[in-house]
Amino acid sequence: MTGDWTLAIEALHSTRENTLAICRDGKLSVSTQRGIKPLLELIGSDEDLRGASAADRIVGKAAAMLYVLLGVKAVYAEVLSETARDIFEENNIEYRYETLTDHIINRRGTGLCPMEEAVKETDEPHAALVAIRNKIAEMRKE
Repeated sequence: MTGDWTLAIEALHSTRENTLAICRDGKLSVSTQRGIKPLLELIGSDEDLRGASAADRIVGKAAAMLYVLLGVKAVYAEVLSETARDIFEENNIEYRYETLTDHIINRRGTGLCPMEEAVKETDEPHAALVAIRNKIAEMRKE
């Protein structure tokens, strides 16, 4: 485990409010936003995270695809879905997790997470990003 990965995991666990920590070359970024919003913001930024290490609370297939687009090299997840694990293995991203689950459920606990639903038919990260953005736009209209 690299120093960046250790710093990210420590930052994630330093307070329950932290939901995501990414570290590259000792530079740490922490978010308290829920879901994949912080990853989408990072994709939209000009910050170069290729080779970074991340620590996240929940990582499903949608988040895994975004990590591929960001170019991270390692991800720790408290909860990791099997499909996210498969994405990491296919893209040579090192990973660790506390709990492996077959899928990520929505916040109400009534079904599949809407972001997971959005990407279930694709294994291509750019197509997944489009599907995620479309799903978010659709949900805002509801």
